[in-house]
Amino acid sequence: MAKQITLESLLAACADDSFDDGIRIDTELEPLSGPGGTVKPAVYEGGTYQMDRRWASPADEEPTPVIVIDNVPSQANRLEEAIRRHRSSVKVPELVLDLAGVGSLPVHLPRRLSSLEFPHRNADAYLRDARLGDDDFSRTELGREIFGATPQTCGPLMAWFPQALLYGFWQSHLGKKRQNTKHARSWVSEIVGWNPAATETRVLGLKGDALNLSTDETVTSNPDDRMEWTIGTGAKVEGGKKDRLSEMGHGQVPFMGDEATAAAVSFARVTQRVTLSFAQLRRISLGSSHSAEADPAARALLVALGLHAHQLAFGRGFALRSGAELRPGVVQPTWLGPNGDEPCALGDVEESLARLRSAAIHASSVGVRMDGWDREPVMLTPKENLSKAIRATWPDLHD
Repeated sequence: MAKQITLESLLAACADDSFDDGIRIDTELEPLSGPGGTVKPAVYEGGTYQMDRRWASPADEEPTPVIVIDNVPSQANRLEEAIRRHRSSVKVPELVLDLAGVGSLPVHLPRRLSSLEFPHRNADAYLRDARLGDDDFSRTELGREIFGATPQTCGPLMAWFPQALLYGFWQSHLGKKRQNTKHARSWVSEIVGWNPAATETRVLGLKGDALNLSTDETVTSNPDDRMEWTIGTGAKVEGGKKDRLSEMGHGQVPFMGDEATAAAVSFARVTQRVTLSFAQLRRISLGSSHSAEADPAARALLVALGLHAHQLAFGRGFALRSGAELRPGVVQPTWLGPNGDEPCALGDVEESLARLRSAAIHASSVGVRMDGWDREPVMLTPKENLSKAIRATWPDLHD
């Protein structure tokens, strides 16, 4: 029978004297199109994939070629997004940067940024460049606590940025003479495609045009605003430069050679591996002023949060990007214990939520700071320098 992951087992595993190592979750993933169906990996600068060679088994004579379909930082962002989308039930803390006062922005841009979306979590420049009420956020009591927190004095992060203690952070935007705290992630997740059928295939094609427009006339446009453009010599557009008709969206445009995008790939198998390190979690502490029960309770709460986020993000079919829709097949969770590894049961999403709530109640009862949990978001506004940077990037283009 599989080991049940309970609050009691997490508290024991997260204690300073525990010899439990962690939890591993191995999942066989299947494209919606079926086994061997193509999956679009993440594409990086130059149209390249993150390729590697890995040992599928210690018994193999040669490592297997793989492509990383979704890497560790990307997976962490997806887990945070799942928490954000389900915040009403998860009840995690949230700070929100309200951009309403910046002015008119293009419709594709967000009007608010959540702390669960900040690229660097508690160490993010958007937080540094925010105001709380009439004060610079970094100069408020809350701001000083968050920016000054470390893994060894993590109370403010448990209260406002628990995700940072799971997925890691580096306080690198305050300057060399200020704190540069680093904290390694304890939750590592990655999706890999094994033995790709091809790695150089490109999507070739032709963007059609019913009128097949083509001309040698001079085209002028402003690359920042192509609502207006002109054709012919002597015609002018404010901020205009010589351009091509194809940039206006007209004419037939072939996609060949280096201009063609990297294609989706067929893999022998696609897997997701998750590891949760109790050893890394045991490095965090609320500090000497807290009770002996507080540190294990804080760590257990983080584990419960991580397991629930995983179920929300990957416990059912999910879409990574266009052409990368996957569904979980066989899931093998393993408890990595001091006396050997044993299968464990994650439970469904309702069970993982119940475990999270139990962990939160217990943590609060033994003195773990829970200031931001189960409350309305704290609203922030951008400082003048940030507002100017946003406006300079996205000027108000009048119709």
